[in-house]
Amino acid sequence: MSLVARHLEADGIPTVVMGSARDIVEECGVARFVFTDFPLGNPCGKPRDAAMQSAILGIALDLLERAWMPRTTLQTPFRWANDAWRDGFMRVDDGNRAALARAGEERRRLQAATKADK
Repeated sequence: MSLVARHLEADGIPTVVMGSARDIVEECGVARFVFTDFPLGNPCGKPRDAAMQSAILGIALDLLERAWMPRTTLQTPFRWANDAWRDGFMRVDDGNRAALARAGEERRRLQAATKADK
């Protein structure tokens, strides 16, 4: 998504990226970025929280209109109910290592099958 935004910007089309992976998006050098410190997959707010989602969209639209310099990042003021999601984020340990290895093997098998079909 970030690279698409950069391409569009290079062609004169303003963009705003909304995301939850600040380090990755900022490394890509997008022009405008709205960061929400939520679990991945929730950059626009909590599921079924229309008021929060509308507010975050409003922040993004305001940034599109008012960005004062390239590579501008705004962080939304919202907080997840608690930080328990951080405890398991990107964790690999003895309790999940085998399941993660199986999932990786399955993903590689599916990728190989998809390549073979092309």
